[in-house]
Amino acid sequence: MTNGLWTTSVGSFPKPPELLAARTEHAAGRLSDDDLSALERRATEDWIRFQESIGVDILVDGEMYRGDMATYFAEELEGFAIGGIVRAYGNRYYRKPIAVASVRRTHPITVEMWRYAQSLTDKPVKGMLTGPYTIADWSFDEHYGSRREFVLDLAHAIHDEAMDLAAAGARFVQIDEPAASTRMEELPLVAEAMGIVTDGLPAYAITHICYGDFMRAYPTMLDIPVDQIDLELTNSDFELLGRFREIPFTKHVGLGVSDVHSHRVEAVDEVVRGIKLALEVLPPESIFVDPDCGLKTRTVDEAQAKMRVISDAVAKVRDELGIGSALPDVGPTPGRNAGVPVAVASNATETEPALP
Repeated sequence: MTNGLWTTSVGSFPKPPELLAARTEHAAGRLSDDDLSALERRATEDWIRFQESIGVDILVDGEMYRGDMATYFAEELEGFAIGGIVRAYGNRYYRKPIAVASVRRTHPITVEMWRYAQSLTDKPVKGMLTGPYTIADWSFDEHYGSRREFVLDLAHAIHDEAMDLAAAGARFVQIDEPAASTRMEELPLVAEAMGIVTDGLPAYAITHICYGDFMRAYPTMLDIPVDQIDLELTNSDFELLGRFREIPFTKHVGLGVSDVHSHRVEAVDEVVRGIKLALEVLPPESIFVDPDCGLKTRTVDEAQAKMRVISDAVAKVRDELGIGSALPDVGPTPGRNAGVPVAVASNATETEPALP
């Protein structure tokens, strides 16, 4: 039996109201670190139990202990100061990191919470990291002057964290790069930095990309040295899948099938349609099914409903096509360094400008 169409989530889930209130109290100095940590762990366990209850194959901890995905890491890395509040998009704001000295990692950042989440389940829990390019892109640089040098120093720091997660037992490590497809001329820098992050990494490596123009970023994104590229596809009605007919996708794909920017919960048959569109161009053993992006901006009820629909849709397609759910032994795949197909790369006529 062929196995495939494994279910997972991109990473973040919404924090329950009591944890949001506790974070406010903690920021004001009215709640201790230990009390906040206890609430974060309780919320983490609740999300682990929920994912198990609906049959998700590869779990996430939900990032109950994190705020902004870039600032969280900058706060833990040497060389950063944290600036004032800036708008990310809509009515979402974050404190923008500032590189004020050479960036380096001095201690593990996510390993303890990954260990805790993994201790709660026999199913694999993904290690979740923010990629070096995105951290740099969402920060001010008052030290380097060279964007490439800034990104590559961050890559070494994130590599060390990824290796520690793998040493702790993480079978899947995801390095989120939502900024990767926003500047087409910098995709080679994204790939160079990711090559540092995944160098020697024994775990299965994933990168998540959202925003940007995927039609322009493809096939260059295939040069990013990971085993799986997780893509936001629902918003574009799966348009990118048509490009896979012209230029083969050389890696596993994270198939985003639920719009995280909408309060509307998709019908099961809508998600089934997206999965079947992917199966027209990709084998089931290369497809991992998840929402378009992290679900932290939805309510708890909305996020749970969207995840249930994904699980139900995958179960329906598996039953219809006789696809099993057994997870393979994972680690580096041939696709990690496959890159753009040679025939396509050799026919390329455009060159990208050099980076400083």
